[in-house]
Amino acid sequence: MSEPPSKLRHGLSFAGFFVVTFCAPALSAFIGMPGAWYAALNKPSWNPPAWLFGPAWTLLYTLMAIAAWMVWKRVGFGKPLKLYFVQLALNAAWTPIFFGAHQLGWALVEIVALWVAILMTLLSFRRVNTTAGWLFVPYLVWVTFAMTLNFTLWKLNPA
Repeated sequence: MSEPPSKLRHGLSFAGFFVVTFCAPALSAFIGMPGAWYAALNKPSWNPPAWLFGPAWTLLYTLMAIAAWMVWKRVGFGKPLKLYFVQLALNAAWTPIFFGAHQLGWALVEIVALWVAILMTLLSFRRVNTTAGWLFVPYLVWVTFAMTLNFTLWKLNPA
């Protein structure tokens, strides 16, 4: 009979999911961040203020890490967490494409793939732990908004 995981193991794994999850934005930030190029773009009237993005993403990454940890506690590193890491990689790829390479069209293609990966992860998480699935809903909603904004910026700023 195996021993239940210790509190230390749970705590370290919880911290590990936070570190890995927050590495996605940290790594992509080195490649491209908003700057003069983004400031000069034509934007819709409903474009959020710059100060909103930091707190919104901090909350979303926190919810993502908690959800992933909850799933890991139940089933370990199976298909749900493979999907999680795929969507995390897609999440990290968007910033350098959009802000680094200034490729609004390719960023739109990429964010559509990200949206699909988030939905697949959400559904997979929900089958393991209902709460973990619900923790992904705000992320899906935000990326839906971001995808709409990306599309609008692409249309307002033809290359």
